[in-house]
Amino acid sequence: MINILIHGMGQNESSWDKVKTILNEDSIDVKTPNLFDIAKNYQLNYENLYRVFADYCNGFKEKLNLVGLSLGGILAIDYAVEYPKKVNSIVLSGTPYELPKRLLKFQNFVFKLIPKKNFENIGISKNNFIELSNSLIELDVKSKVSKIQCNTLVVCGEKDNVNMESARQLNSNIKYSKIKIIKDAGHEINIDKPEEFANTIKEFYYNK
Repeated sequence: MINILIHGMGQNESSWDKVKTILNEDSIDVKTPNLFDIAKNYQLNYENLYRVFADYCNGFKEKLNLVGLSLGGILAIDYAVEYPKKVNSIVLSGTPYELPKRLLKFQNFVFKLIPKKNFENIGISKNNFIELSNSLIELDVKSKVSKIQCNTLVVCGEKDNVNMESARQLNSNIKYSKIKIIKDAGHEINIDKPEEFANTIKEFYYNK
């Protein structure tokens, strides 16, 4: 089984370092692709990002366990729906059930005011980041989740008020799902509470 940790939009593969170390200590080998790196030869929009991510996943012969945070969770949903026989399980952390269009548009306006170096620190140009963010506005996540057939764990940080209702909606609409709220964590649980997140993943793998 291949275990793939998929970072969020404002992150890169290093955001999983602490979670990865803890999982490795329990002999759980994980892959942490850099989404922006594998998509570097393409125009950076969601459609292209998903396609190169799917190609990356399809490069493994084994079945997959996918753990996705935020944008990574959306990619995991799309892949699980398109390739149900390839996916053993998914963990969705801070993943939106319905993308808030007004909030995304406001965020995109704010992104234009942020210095370029802030984006370069995660391995993406400012223009590409904004282009990717704009492409998320019309995504329809909620129509897909009922099609997920694999075991699913929905995770949300206790302080992630923006995504708490989404977590409940995902749990209600995905047939084989459980929900876990991680105490004192915000949206980026892999950074805020890496030990708790890693232990949650392990518990899900061993008990699902």
